[in-house]
Amino acid sequence: MERIATELAALGTDAETAGSRPEDRPGGLRNVPIPGGRGFIQFLAVPRHESLYICNIVWNG
Repeated sequence: MERIATELAALGTDAETAGSRPEDRPGGLRNVPIPGGRGFIQFLAVPRHESLYICNIVWNG
């Protein structure tokens, strides 16, 4: 988890378009699958705050 969060943070402002969102638009709550299909991470990228907030982690095994 820590490695994935570090890689998302390294994207900087591009994190706003990483992962998926139902409307396929930048911003908002994003979903990134955990490698191996073991779950996903939901995060919110806020470029004006220069922050990335991990909101939820779903682990299936």
